[in-house]
Amino acid sequence: MPAATKSVAVLGASTNPAKFGNQAVRAFIAKGYTVYPVNPRESEIEQLPCFACIDDVPERPTVISVYLPPAVLIDTLPAIAARGCDELILNPGTDTPEVLHQAELLGLNGIQACSLVALQTGRL
Repeated sequence: MPAATKSVAVLGASTNPAKFGNQAVRAFIAKGYTVYPVNPRESEIEQLPCFACIDDVPERPTVISVYLPPAVLIDTLPAIAARGCDELILNPGTDTPEVLHQAELLGLNGIQACSLVALQTGRL
């Protein structure tokens, strides 16, 4: 499937260009993805509308890339599972044993990887 037809929700997206949550938004845009930034404190990130939670994203994303603290992510995993995705990218720092176990119990295809590296190497 060409990247142009893929979509991604970036949970923990940021307006700060120094943060990985912002760099991921820009990298996915550059690769032709339809990008849905998710952050309850922002209305727009990189000139894209920002969504308060995964439930607000207007379509089932192909990929969900997570930049949330594990304690927040644990509480968010049921909503991610309900929304669905083909791949749940657990970026470094999010992939605790508890998160991995809960993701598996919910039937999510959790992948321990860095979205930025995966995009650069053609994995995504």
